[in-house]
Amino acid sequence: MFYQTEQLKNPVHAIRHTYQHGITEPEHQHQVIQLLHILNGVIRVYMQGTCRVIPPSRGLLIPAGVPHRLVAVGGVDVRALFIDPLARADVIHEPGIFQVSPLLRELINTASEFAGEIDAGSREERIHELILDELRLIHLTGFNVAMPASQALKQFCERIAAHPERPWELADVAASLNVSARTISRKFHAETGMSFGEWLRRFRLLRSMELMASGYSVTDAAIAVGYDSHSSFSLMFKQRVGMSPKSFVASPA
Repeated sequence: MFYQTEQLKNPVHAIRHTYQHGITEPEHQHQVIQLLHILNGVIRVYMQGTCRVIPPSRGLLIPAGVPHRLVAVGGVDVRALFIDPLARADVIHEPGIFQVSPLLRELINTASEFAGEIDAGSREERIHELILDELRLIHLTGFNVAMPASQALKQFCERIAAHPERPWELADVAASLNVSARTISRKFHAETGMSFGEWLRRFRLLRSMELMASGYSVTDAAIAVGYDSHSSFSLMFKQRVGMSPKSFVASPA
């Protein structure tokens, strides 16, 4: 775990790293901005009361000073960027997942081969500047699931997490807690920022990515998260991830 106490020697530092399946990093924080770019496998990151799942071709921005922990699902090949929070006046200081463009991907790959301090005016410095330019263009998306704050709703969500294949409905939550569906709907949105239906769709999507990264076939992953149709699962996945489940499984290392 880098830059918890030490300072960056250059505005940007890129590294290559590999995680074996199941590896965890305990909660920690960095003095600098961290960007995790996943080439294959999946990383689950817990921070600020949410779970964010980073699939291949996506990146996650973690602001400086934000505590987080992570879990690797499948063998994960990652590129990590560490960025000085003062590198640019317009550098992003909020967490989020984004699509890594082909240009940014190649710039990060190239920068991860640099060693030592970077000379002013050098090719290496220009590549670092291009990386900072590209980061201005990213659009953060919602590959995250927030857990409710109240103990009762949180426990019910944990039941769902244990059995995502079941046909869960808002009425199930209401009946379990002995309150009206309207009350639960308002409370769920207030605590998670989304409707119960959207929360369930996101949770199933993220769990399916984890399952496929750990070796499940597309069909088995779809069934495991409650889809009885391969086609409906594939359509949902492509709409939200930007690639088919088959392409996701075949993502190169």
